[in-house]
Amino acid sequence: MSKLLLADDHSLFREGLKQILSKYEKFDVIDEASNSIEAIEKITHDDYDLIILDISMPGPGIFETINQIRSLKPELKILILSMHPEEQYAVRLMKLGAYGYVNKDSAADELVKAINIILTNNKYFSDKVVQAITTTMFNTNDINPEAILSNREFEVMCLIGKGKSLKEIGELLFISEKTVSTYRSRILEKLRLKNNSELIKYVLVNKFID
Repeated sequence: MSKLLLADDHSLFREGLKQILSKYEKFDVIDEASNSIEAIEKITHDDYDLIILDISMPGPGIFETINQIRSLKPELKILILSMHPEEQYAVRLMKLGAYGYVNKDSAADELVKAINIILTNNKYFSDKVVQAITTTMFNTNDINPEAILSNREFEVMCLIGKGKSLKEIGELLFISEKTVSTYRSRILEKLRLKNNSELIKYVLVNKFID
């Protein structure tokens, strides 16, 4: 029997996913969390075999959340659910320790397949993830953000691309507006861009956000 934690801020999505997974007897317990802070609290006080983690939940951000999970429960397996294309986030998250990455548009069968594979202590790679990893390994472009931006810088870049203000980004990531401004300056310098307009265009052209 396996104990799962489903962490997603949309209650209807959680309920639908629970109905799907409850059909399988091997998933003995399915707990829920509505944000990353609640998820961290639950894994601090209980043991789970797998956490299914939405990439865009309210809280300190997906990269920091995974780091906290890895610090608290190194053996806990993490499956990422996302609306973002696999090639944009999967490589970074797999490097941090995620065991799998499934797009929310995928069929339920793929999600169940991913869970079963991960619970056997293996990682789940979709064809798009494999392609993304291969591309990253052989990409020699010196301004490839996968190579030169830190995870936090990448996260801030995507939020700026969505039109978020420095204050809004700080609130979302639980950091100060001044710190966000510092990240912004580093991003512009590393990507050889002049201002927010160029950065937003860069993010959209390269499809780092939906």
